[in-house]
Amino acid sequence: MTERVKLIWDFRGPNAQPIAIHHAKHLAEFAESEKLQNTLTGNEEITPMHHIAFLVVEKTLMHSLRETLKPTRGQIFDEQ
Repeated sequence: MTERVKLIWDFRGPNAQPIAIHHAKHLAEFAESEKLQNTLTGNEEITPMHHIAFLVVEKTLMHSLRETLKPTRGQIFDEQ
């Protein structure tokens, strides 16, 4: 299986959850419009005041997408 990375956008504060949900929708739309294969998008609660939106892509796309989308951070994606 191709190695994948999780590009992450952090949102903090009382409005973090709706902002992360909304951002994840835009990430899904971007992945579809760019015809990116083998992607995963979503949002997660880290704490009640810290939520993330994420886009999982193949590692080969990481550099170009990082320049285009400006994520806060990233990590290797472990599917387990």
